[in-house]
Amino acid sequence: MKRLVKTLTAAALFAVSTCTMAAEGPGSKSDKVSINLSTADFALEHYVAVTTKGESVGVEQLFAEDFNQKIQAANVSTYGRSTVIKSLKKQKGEILNCKVNIKIVEKSTDYMIAKIVLKFDNFRMTDLVTLVYENESWKVSKSIHSYQ
Repeated sequence: MKRLVKTLTAAALFAVSTCTMAAEGPGSKSDKVSINLSTADFALEHYVAVTTKGESVGVEQLFAEDFNQKIQAANVSTYGRSTVIKSLKKQKGEILNCKVNIKIVEKSTDYMIAKIVLKFDNFRMTDLVTLVYENESWKVSKSIHSYQ
């Protein structure tokens, strides 16, 4: 009888903890996690993870308030911060099948420019990224994409 009570108690605790985790919803904790953007290198590494590995934690924290993205293709398109963040959140968990090459073009105490080349099977995308140091944190302030 004691064994049955212990088994039922364990099953009830398992069910309650499972329901509690499910009630929190997917990503509810990850949206509130703070990312370490104390150096330009950390911010650049996180930007690459967000754009190529489907990382969604700290996306809002990563981009400056005046962020904009320009995509130079047949037609030039420009997107603001909220549009880019919304798009990146939709890509949560999607990993791009490409090789990533990063080159720091210029770096100072309060800004950095990096050239990120994504090599896919049939084309390349180059992303020139400008990061700035503001409010004691590094942020991505500009991104310019081109395709070859």
